[in-house]
Amino acid sequence: MIVTGNETPDISSHTAQVNRAYLWAISVIAAFGGLLFGYDWVVIGGAKPFYERYFQLSSPAQQGWAMSCALVGCLLGAVISGFLSDRFGRKRILILVAVVFGLTSLGTAGSNTFEEFVLWRMAGGLAIGLASSLSPMYIAEIAPADVRGRLVSLNQLTIVFGILLAQVVNWVIAKPVPLHAANLEILQSWNGQHGWRWMFGVTAIPATLFFLGILLVPESPRWLIASGNAARARKILERIGGAVYSLEISGEIAASQSPRLERMRISEFFEPEIRRPLLIGAALAILQQWCGINVILNYAQEVFAAAGYTLSSLFLNIVITGLVMFLFTVVAIATVDRQGRRPLMLGGCGGLALIYLCLGYAYYSHSHGIWVLLLVVSAIACYSTTLAPVTWVLLSELFPNRVRGVAMSIAVTCLWTACFLLTYTFPLLNRNLGAAKVFWIYANICVAGLFLVVKWVPETRAKTLEQIEDSWQN
Repeated sequence: MIVTGNETPDISSHTAQVNRAYLWAISVIAAFGGLLFGYDWVVIGGAKPFYERYFQLSSPAQQGWAMSCALVGCLLGAVISGFLSDRFGRKRILILVAVVFGLTSLGTAGSNTFEEFVLWRMAGGLAIGLASSLSPMYIAEIAPADVRGRLVSLNQLTIVFGILLAQVVNWVIAKPVPLHAANLEILQSWNGQHGWRWMFGVTAIPATLFFLGILLVPESPRWLIASGNAARARKILERIGGAVYSLEISGEIAASQSPRLERMRISEFFEPEIRRPLLIGAALAILQQWCGINVILNYAQEVFAAAGYTLSSLFLNIVITGLVMFLFTVVAIATVDRQGRRPLMLGGCGGLALIYLCLGYAYYSHSHGIWVLLLVVSAIACYSTTLAPVTWVLLSELFPNRVRGVAMSIAVTCLWTACFLLTYTFPLLNRNLGAAKVFWIYANICVAGLFLVVKWVPETRAKTLEQIEDSWQN
């Protein structure tokens, strides 16, 4: 039975001998996929003023396509991640992710036409879609129950570190440009010819480190047992937690797994024990995006400019938001296995709803300056401690073993689709309704999320993945 309140569940004694150093090492390596995801997703914002001049992107349609084309690859990567990871294993596809990140970063940096640029960005989006699904899923499958939350949250920590790294790299690489510089002046500057290329090309360095590191991590023992390689899985589990831990956990996994050779049927997804967690997972994925925080991140320049900030202070504010995300994700790692998933999700939905109400009023009353910055920072801090990491934790936990790869793929596809719709609709809503009403809309979505968590989301803290799966059947 899944814990639904604040009760303290019994944690099996077989986790006492877990090799923590080894477990954290392989989890950090796997979470490097999140770092590449975060960096590649955000770096384009700093390069935007320069590649737009280089490729002479004058129409809003071209500019919007340049910013959003990677989402096409993200969606494709999310869709195929379940099939690829179930067919070839988690580790092999993570190796592929590292290779694609490295190649696409260099390809984007070397683009001489807009068509080349778009193709490389879409290919990079493919790696983002794969990494966003596989990294948290892999970590969940190798982690003992009592530390699974904080280990999966490492993936979110590396995502925000990648975002912060991209913001700092953009700031360091870009040479100063006059506030009112003409297009030709920007185009002929070092930034317009070379700087934006370095912003993208730097991604090859962490991609190479990720590739070398992932060669050293073991395959997921749960995938190995599903593939009929129980002996190898037991050796990996023994390395993680000792002989007793290996026997107990491998037995639980084997009891819940279907052999990989047994073809999965579509009808399985309509069975209650799969349909319910899948619907909850998809709803949480959509909520994480539609809660509105990515509007602040993707349109940070517009948000701060509307609040009265000048260009000279925009980049510093954007770096501040990245630093806040990183610090409060560390807080989440320290609390997710102590406080549980439900309390953090409830606090996140309620807190964001209240902050958005205040932020909307600030725009409505034309309140500029420090107050808007404080509200934005508060929203990012709240999100980074709650919805951002905990959603990924829940997505990696909720689904039964035999369908986890495909179910995770479906949920992440919903996430990226929601991200696209949010990114696409914000300029339209902002132009037609104004920033105040837009933030009030997001406040109402967060209230709806609060009811979702209260009614449907279970507490999964300190339960093995197999115990969570049993609870759906019961």
